[in-house]
Amino acid sequence: MHIHIPPIIASPIFFAGIVYLFWLDRDPDVEVSKALWIPTIWLLINCSRPVSFWLGITRTADMASAYAEGSPVDATVFLVLVAAALFVLFNQGGRIEPILRENWPIVLFFGYAAFSMVWSDDPFVTFKHWIKGIGDVMMVLIVLTEARPVDAMKRLLTRVGFLLVPLSVLTCKYYPGIARVLSRSWEMEYTGVTGQKNGLGELCLFFGLGLLWRFRSVYNDRENPDRRRRLLALGTVLVMVIWLLRMCQSLTSICALGMAGAVMLLFVRPAFRFRPVLVHALVVALIGISAFALFFQQSGGLVQALGRTSSLSGRTTIWAAVLSVPVNRVVGAGYESFWLGHRLEEVQDVSGQPTNEAHDGYLEMYVNLGWTGLMVLALLIVTGYRNIIGAWRRDPDIGSLRLAFLLGALITAFTEAAFRMLSITWIFFLIATIGSSEAWEGDAAAQTADQFVEYPRQVGDADNDDRAFEPPVASGRPGW
Repeated sequence: MHIHIPPIIASPIFFAGIVYLFWLDRDPDVEVSKALWIPTIWLLINCSRPVSFWLGITRTADMASAYAEGSPVDATVFLVLVAAALFVLFNQGGRIEPILRENWPIVLFFGYAAFSMVWSDDPFVTFKHWIKGIGDVMMVLIVLTEARPVDAMKRLLTRVGFLLVPLSVLTCKYYPGIARVLSRSWEMEYTGVTGQKNGLGELCLFFGLGLLWRFRSVYNDRENPDRRRRLLALGTVLVMVIWLLRMCQSLTSICALGMAGAVMLLFVRPAFRFRPVLVHALVVALIGISAFALFFQQSGGLVQALGRTSSLSGRTTIWAAVLSVPVNRVVGAGYESFWLGHRLEEVQDVSGQPTNEAHDGYLEMYVNLGWTGLMVLALLIVTGYRNIIGAWRRDPDIGSLRLAFLLGALITAFTEAAFRMLSITWIFFLIATIGSSEAWEGDAAAQTADQFVEYPRQVGDADNDDRAFEPPVASGRPGW
């Protein structure tokens, strides 16, 4: 029997439930600075909708104007957050330079992106987009330069996940005017607090991975007296994540969460710990399967079996339309500049669909920054993966989370513009790759050495035999 609860009653119940979730997951021993609120607010905005929307002052404008100009309210909010982040990082002294030096491909990428203003149709708009892109990096750096980066990451995932996931459930069930839209095929799509169903899927993907990682750590901490209440809080939100994915039917996010979640759970096991070749083989296989299912005609049956047409919900039409628009193959149209001016109209005319993204992260990078941008992106991925594997060897628990974030981003990029400024996927991609820098990792590990658990390193020692090896209990605070 279905009992209908009016929204005016459901809302306070949900808000009380959110407060209760935070109470269940409380940990007075976790120490983070007030500066962590800056990336928290940044993520709350970019993982949901602009501030102007929630204030009810969104201007009515076409896609071209919205992309080029945006809202003055949103621009002011982003500028304040970037200025605050710059102030915090400036006071970090010499801790930033080693991280950037270790992650020089990030510096190269944004240096090239800045240089692309030279050939952009509108250099000022490109500059504004570049500032927002730099803002993403600054927010990640704030998290990673905390005294206890692992605690900071846990608190960030909790603050944002415990708010946006339950609020998405609330809006989907009781506020259809906000959380449901009618698609072009006259089907109801659930968007939650995000702007579209794929945005809701990405929200569930990355916070689902983060909260699953936390759930595993708490579950393994058998001696913690607060274990049960924290498992209850985390388990409740994870059930909400599953429900939201079922409602929004974002196939890419569902598959990516399944694959990346399995990798995260498996890669702490001794069978993978002592056989890195298996790790590389499984990662390549999962990415290969995803690419095969999407881009090869022989796999059309597989895509259809998963509930999608061979056109991938119109994406193939959009890809063809984007490629039909002339752009410099070497350097592209400029950083985040392809969708300015006449190009957006041409793509919409050819595809017959209102869109301002290519629905493929690699294609999006090509049209904005050309083959040069794709090569720099490949460098980012390769060096990031190398650093992640190094971190995984030192600490499988944290390394497995980073690898899951990276794998989720790479799979999502097949069907979404994942490497764009302010994108959820891009932010977590940066967390995964920059977060693997040895430049600061040793400092963080030194500060938590009293709780750090060292895994055996040499294969072949008697103490390292797989049959006798028992994974150590998660300490709760290994060096991030």
